[in-house]
Amino acid sequence: MKATVREIPKLTANFARPARTRVFKGGRGSGKTRGIAKRSALRVYQLAEMGVEGVFLASREHLNSLDESSMEEIKAAIRSEPWLLDYFDIGEKYIRTKNRRISYAFAGLRHNLDSIKSKARIIGNWTDEGESVSDAAWRKLIPTIREEGPGWVAENWISYNPESPESATHKRFVENTADDCLVTEVNYSDNPWFPDVLNKQRLEDKKFRPETYEHIWNGAFLTLTDAQVFAGKYEVEAFEVGPDWNGPYHGMDFGFAQDPTTAGEQWVHDNTLYIRREAAKVGLELDDTAQFICKAIPGIEKHTIRADSARPESISYLRRHGLPRIEGVKKWAGSVEDGVEFIKSFSRVVIHPDCPQTAREFRLYSYKVDRLSGDILPVIVDANNHHIDQLRYALVPLMKRQAKTTTTTVKGLY
Repeated sequence: MKATVREIPKLTANFARPARTRVFKGGRGSGKTRGIAKRSALRVYQLAEMGVEGVFLASREHLNSLDESSMEEIKAAIRSEPWLLDYFDIGEKYIRTKNRRISYAFAGLRHNLDSIKSKARIIGNWTDEGESVSDAAWRKLIPTIREEGPGWVAENWISYNPESPESATHKRFVENTADDCLVTEVNYSDNPWFPDVLNKQRLEDKKFRPETYEHIWNGAFLTLTDAQVFAGKYEVEAFEVGPDWNGPYHGMDFGFAQDPTTAGEQWVHDNTLYIRREAAKVGLELDDTAQFICKAIPGIEKHTIRADSARPESISYLRRHGLPRIEGVKKWAGSVEDGVEFIKSFSRVVIHPDCPQTAREFRLYSYKVDRLSGDILPVIVDANNHHIDQLRYALVPLMKRQAKTTTTTVKGLY
């Protein structure tokens, strides 16, 4: 069978050459995720037609549920080609070829890989959002991608937006590129179908947020500058919650079309703020919110959750549908700045590796930079703040208690 498939030329060039490892890195709007999703379906089709049996792994460092996986991207890619749609059996929680030779498996490399290895042989892998994958996870995954047969070898594909030259992914696959590894940079300018709506956002970022423009749109490393609000104030490190810790403190921020709905679990001990769990999803329907958050943060429904009071109707609904102790937190003039200063007042902020999106926001959250002078302005950019907002809401009772204690102490001096 012959079929014509439209794709980004840089992807075509990469896949035209033999390799065991293929790396695609670059900024937002490049189309690499959708393109690789379709390539995975083509690969599965080819191998199944050759009689190969096994699973094609779609992985990430952390995966708490299928909602966080690449499943929907792969489904959309298959549905975009009628002949692929006819070849695959797509269910709510599975994707497989109709001849049952190959199925997709979705796994978090930190916790789920061993169970998949024990059930079937892995005939290929695609790791999306590979920037945050640890070296330990790569050491665990790579030896499993060694299947081969007449006319084929198992391939390992990685796609990611670069952030740090110190990341395990950059050091392993780009800085020390093996002979059988092909690295391709793909940005918005390489995407023939770059949409107008994203181009509008790109131009706004170029004009108003130049400090992060190159990172977001051109795949440059995120350069640490004095404009970053939490520069030098946080670290990413695994920890176990102690029995004498204060908390948990839960917060929630509402989003939908472009911004994620977020929630988090925080603890305090010895003047250190610990961020243990996170939940986030774009396009999360209100009917599905409680179930999604409770799965990502076990036990949250038993605790008070503090959310943005600007959405009283959503809070009322969730209180009656799975989150009985959710309540609104009122904002005040300067509440964002007060919340940021309170977070910075802790001697340490420790983010668990299970919270990669929170850690990313702590890297990106910035003050505005004047375009002409380069001066850092005392204005916080309203971006990369959805997990930080839930954190601020969660900590409001602690902020009020600190303010009350400070006022009482000052009065006592007179």
